[in-house]
Amino acid sequence: MPGELRSALRRAGESSAFIALTGERALREAAASAARRQPLGPLDGMPVAWKDLFDVEGTRSTNGSATRRDAPVAVADAPVVANLAAAGAVCLGKTNLSELAFSGLGLNPHFGNPVNPLAPDRVPGGSSSGSAVAVADGIVDLAVGTDTSGSVRVPAAFCGLVGFRSSVARHDRTGMLALSPSFDCVGVFARDMAHVVAADAALRGVPARPVAAEPFRAVVPAGELVEDCAPEIAATFRSALSTLEKSGVDVERRPLPALIEAQGLMDRHGVLAVAEAVRRYGHLLDRPDGIDPLVLRRLSRYDPAGEPVLRAALGPLRRRLAGELAGAVLLCPTVRDPAPPVAPLLADLDRMESVNRRVLRTTMLLSYLGLPGVALPHGALPHAGLRGSVLLSVPDGGDDRLLAVAAAVAPLLG
Repeated sequence: MPGELRSALRRAGESSAFIALTGERALREAAASAARRQPLGPLDGMPVAWKDLFDVEGTRSTNGSATRRDAPVAVADAPVVANLAAAGAVCLGKTNLSELAFSGLGLNPHFGNPVNPLAPDRVPGGSSSGSAVAVADGIVDLAVGTDTSGSVRVPAAFCGLVGFRSSVARHDRTGMLALSPSFDCVGVFARDMAHVVAADAALRGVPARPVAAEPFRAVVPAGELVEDCAPEIAATFRSALSTLEKSGVDVERRPLPALIEAQGLMDRHGVLAVAEAVRRYGHLLDRPDGIDPLVLRRLSRYDPAGEPVLRAALGPLRRRLAGELAGAVLLCPTVRDPAPPVAPLLADLDRMESVNRRVLRTTMLLSYLGLPGVALPHGALPHAGLRGSVLLSVPDGGDDRLLAVAAAVAPLLG
């Protein structure tokens, strides 16, 4: 383990995925793990990385922003960090992200752009880009990020990983820099569901238990979530559905009116998560020097008139969607297009803004409706190294069932 850990620390130090390393802590935690006669659980001794907006004792939380390079050093771990440490996980360091966790592309002009290991010319997805890259590149086995509008599910799709966005109330968010308190969720990246399930339990401070497989029904929503996809994304999704149906899963294809109405409201009135982000970071518009231009553009596009409409509709739409699903799991492609190339985006801010909106369009809608989700890789896209991704989602609070279903589905999708 010491040799492997030192190699991982060296690679992390050379990687654009990391902003800070916790080398001394990692070596100390690894030594303690090796000295235990009985492992604490499935995560004991496993290297883990944290998105750089969680408090990790002795480090600054930059939130990917140059404005926080001199932020106070954390005097204690955030509760979720402490819980994972108590389960024996080895903290390797803190990962890069979109500035302020406010972009689905995962690029960062201040700390460098994390490089997608599957396709270095393409974006890794964001905002939890560094966390996804650290796992996809094999530096760590597990990484923790956050997901507001797609910030775990999108990079999981673009980097060929399993990505879990929890329900908002599932994990303690103390010691985590907020973007949108109503929608921010803790999320996990791994290469398999067993690690995701174990991490979810550890983050909550409860013992890890095997999830029990159970029969389930699936609904594929008619409309743009499936029909407005690039041909190669549509093809891999059809392949996934065929695989599930051949395995005995009951898959129904029908409209879900609550989804359609919610998307129409967002198209007319904006995004609630952006409204909350503006309240937290809108002051940056008065001193824009040194801020990511895409972040400034998104903050400046906010129209406060739509927020009351969106808030009033939120509860009724969530209840309607749960009724329309009637216990079924929602299935759709995680993203609508393959990961876009980086260079054209850096050359054209209008294009970057437009692509960012489309990258987040599916996951942002499901976030508005409160659905936890698991992105599972499936199939190969006709772009060197890239994979398709299937998103499983259930109504708010259904995380235990979602994880059980995803654990059963993952081996089927390969």
